[in-house]
Amino acid sequence: MKMKLGCALPMTCMILACYIICGSLLMSHCHGVIKEAKTLKSNEDLEIEHKLKLINKPAFKIVKTINGERYGCVDFYKQPGLDHSSMKNHTFHHKMRMSYSEGSKMKRKTHRNTTFGHFWENGVGCPIGTVPIPRVTKDALLRMKSFDSDNSNPQSSWSKTYKPASSIDDHHFAVVRTTKGTRSYNGASMNINTFTPSVGPMQFSASRMHFQIGNEFIQVGWIVHPQLYHDFNSRIFVFTKSGGNACYNLFCPDGSGMILVRQDLTPGLLAEQKSIDFAIMKDKINGNWWLLMGTSWEEVGFWPSSRFKESSGTMVEWGGEVYSPSPPNPPMGNSHYPKGSPKVDSYVRLITTVDENYNTDKTVKNTERYSDSCYKVRDATETFWSHVGHLIIYGGPGCK
Repeated sequence: MKMKLGCALPMTCMILACYIICGSLLMSHCHGVIKEAKTLKSNEDLEIEHKLKLINKPAFKIVKTINGERYGCVDFYKQPGLDHSSMKNHTFHHKMRMSYSEGSKMKRKTHRNTTFGHFWENGVGCPIGTVPIPRVTKDALLRMKSFDSDNSNPQSSWSKTYKPASSIDDHHFAVVRTTKGTRSYNGASMNINTFTPSVGPMQFSASRMHFQIGNEFIQVGWIVHPQLYHDFNSRIFVFTKSGGNACYNLFCPDGSGMILVRQDLTPGLLAEQKSIDFAIMKDKINGNWWLLMGTSWEEVGFWPSSRFKESSGTMVEWGGEVYSPSPPNPPMGNSHYPKGSPKVDSYVRLITTVDENYNTDKTVKNTERYSDSCYKVRDATETFWSHVGHLIIYGGPGCK
């Protein structure tokens, strides 16, 4: 009995020693993991704070939109689009406007220098020489960072047509588009009506013009995107993909985004429940790409020609795009299939393209339709409805 006890004691000691050693190693490993995690979190916090400083520039004053959102009136030269090193020796200024070609039909005869003061509580917006930049919170920036993947960003229907389906199954389209590789474009335009389709917190639903420039592109229109914004409202948006970077609106310290020239209009504002005019147009003198809006084609901002590898547009598409990481897919447009009338349908009308010689084409006959599951589109190149030009009607309720 004593012999057995004597044998057991050393064994117990050895087991106990093993537990102590293993526990010590485990605690040391855990401490290292925790320390590494804290360092990583600290670095992420520093990165977030740095980005917040880049976006939330010192403002001359703070103004509010009619729905109470705060914007900083930032000096034109200090806006995020001019932060990039490529803009170091720029000669841009807030009075810049587009150089139109002789006899251009894009420049409307009734140019009235329209203002957009109705978006703002003060009826004006920001002072001349400044531009309205939204005040961004840490939570908002983290939300934007959470969908910083190429698959969740806006795309073109050509991607879904010509690439493996597995990479773009989350995106769905109902569009009319120019036939591939037929022409070069120096501009395009449209008029669209706005809606607020019901989407989930991780989804978006948009009506937009997609202007392809080689492998890069610009999108403009309206979008319901709760992950980007803090609500489920329909908002004016711009999305840019250039130089290997992609970004919404003006949140582009990487040098890929638009440079704003207006003090009373900026992407991100609520889209009013009526029709909106959008155009993308290349400046004939310097090659910059301009965003024009309103009934008299007011210049909102521009992308320097250096933002893009190619100098001409290659394809254009008009219509709806939705995104959902999982079923069911959200509604598009007015959430109904086209019924056959612009009075009730979600539409894109008065579409035009501008060719390499700056000739405006209002008929745009080199088009094809594309739609996938749950959504429909009709291309009415000839219609008895007046004042609609080349008309596109589209939409759908979505599906499981």
